[in-house]
Amino acid sequence: MTSTLLPDAVFKAYDIRGTVPAQLNTTFAHLLGQALGTEALKNGVESVVVGYDGRHSSPDLAKALHAGINSVGANSIDLGLVPTPVVYYAAHVLKTGTGVAITGSHNPPEYNGFKMMMAGRTLHGDDIQQLKHAMQAGFTAAATLGECTQQSLLDQYIEEIHNSVRLVRPMKVAIDCGNGAAAVLAEALFQSIGCKVDMLYGEVDGDFPNHHPDPADPANLADLIHHVENSDCELGLAFDGDGDRLGVVTKSGEIIWPDRQLVLFARDILQREPGASIIYDVKCSRHVGLEVSKAGGTPLMWQTGHSLIKAKLAETGAPLAGEMSGHIFFKERWYGFDDGLYTGTRLLEILARSHEASETLEALPQDLSTPELKLPMQEGEPHLFVAQLQQSDAFETAQERITIDGIRAEYEDGFGLARASNTTPVVVLRFEAQNEEALVRIQNEFRTAIQRLRPDLALPF
Repeated sequence: MTSTLLPDAVFKAYDIRGTVPAQLNTTFAHLLGQALGTEALKNGVESVVVGYDGRHSSPDLAKALHAGINSVGANSIDLGLVPTPVVYYAAHVLKTGTGVAITGSHNPPEYNGFKMMMAGRTLHGDDIQQLKHAMQAGFTAAATLGECTQQSLLDQYIEEIHNSVRLVRPMKVAIDCGNGAAAVLAEALFQSIGCKVDMLYGEVDGDFPNHHPDPADPANLADLIHHVENSDCELGLAFDGDGDRLGVVTKSGEIIWPDRQLVLFARDILQREPGASIIYDVKCSRHVGLEVSKAGGTPLMWQTGHSLIKAKLAETGAPLAGEMSGHIFFKERWYGFDDGLYTGTRLLEILARSHEASETLEALPQDLSTPELKLPMQEGEPHLFVAQLQQSDAFETAQERITIDGIRAEYEDGFGLARASNTTPVVVLRFEAQNEEALVRIQNEFRTAIQRLRPDLALPF
């Protein structure tokens, strides 16, 4: 197998992702299916669950993946077009613990990818490199082929959430699916729990003709904000391309970022599970830890990356975890995987207790903060540079230096973070502070530390 068919760049830290057909194609998908099918048989797994998003390339990649899985003697279950959380859900309820979501998530239309779990564990890091090595080695077809069966779990997924999540009063909400895979069930799901729904861009369309399906970018929330402000909707929910992340906007147009959402969920869960650990990533506001402590919980900061957070959740048994990117994981009353749709229902369950849903959201604590700032470097440089920052004597005025993922300098009135991205060759920077003066001071400390090591870099702040 030539390396051109298996480009190194597509094997990411948390998944496989690349452009179609230049990097990912049906040949690649067939080989990946063989690797996953072989691994499933080694783990005693009876069937691999497969679902795909609404991209034009997804059905063909899915067909090739199934063929690869079946060719080595493993069975597969075809869920069809579904949001990624429904693939995770299927892996749990069908008791295979093994599934593949074919999705480009929030990437541009020419991208696609594979998010994978095996025997109850999300594949990431070394697991993905091992898949690559297995694909390079090649496979022998089994004497007896596995079977591919079709199964729809959308109704069961909606029904289970309907039976679990209750609104104490009806609410009217606007939902923007961005023409992504969440559109196959979002309206029915939220109606089932007692909502009236105004749908925006609720037709699946792999060209994403209205806006990019990424609620982490404020520009993609503009239409939703306009609709909520000019209708009788109480708030707006937005989903990314594969439905595992949630965006929230209030009646007045304020965006409630995921770390603030996490504070609301933590307060709620800690009433039922006092003292429990709540996991959050290094990019989150310092208010997450402060509010978890205040609510009687145990804050646990961890590395960024949905696979890493999910693994920590499984290890600790925590009832809730979340990260700044929008992946939120409920173990309390749910299965512990990241699910933007389920997260939306839990949000409304809490907000329905108040007649001023937007005021409840806007009252959540926040400081001045920057978005993620990206410092581009050459391939391979970011991790080395961040390691040098960790070993330096910089940030001497910080109360604490946290080095579980990059370096986060904590101050009494804010924090600064520098970490190497696991997906692109950049150092990600983020700053938060009580006021403008503190923000400038913290940024200056980081500027000094970075320029001492690399005076050639043009800083994004």
